[in-house]
Amino acid sequence: MTSSKPSAAPLRLGAVGQVSLFVRDVARAERFYGQTLGLPHHFTFGDMAFFDMAGTRLYLHAVGEEKWKPGSILYFLVDDIHAAWEKLGRRGVHRVGAPHNIYTDEATGTAEWMAFFEDGEGNTLALMARVAPRR
Repeated sequence: MTSSKPSAAPLRLGAVGQVSLFVRDVARAERFYGQTLGLPHHFTFGDMAFFDMAGTRLYLHAVGEEKWKPGSILYFLVDDIHAAWEKLGRRGVHRVGAPHNIYTDEATGTAEWMAFFEDGEGNTLALMARVAPRR
């Protein structure tokens, strides 16, 4: 039974440990995330594959068309968004939104840039860069 009283102890959530995406074909997704994006592969078991995203585990689960739906957008931080964008293009990745500035912090001058691409399974992914102002 769930209590409706708030606990006196604060809830302390840790870092995100794992994110999950549905895919249609686990072998194709393994090639994309492992070979094309270069994410370290943890293991594959049946219709599930696991990769490392700088300490957060990516869980890919193959499902049939009747259960498939796109997942949340995964935003990968990169140092040079334009170089990463070009590299994805050379690797044959379907790019859908070229690098663009989405916001510049007036106080610091730091610009947030994003670019979008697809994984071949129907999921949208993104590159994200924080660009400090030139001095």
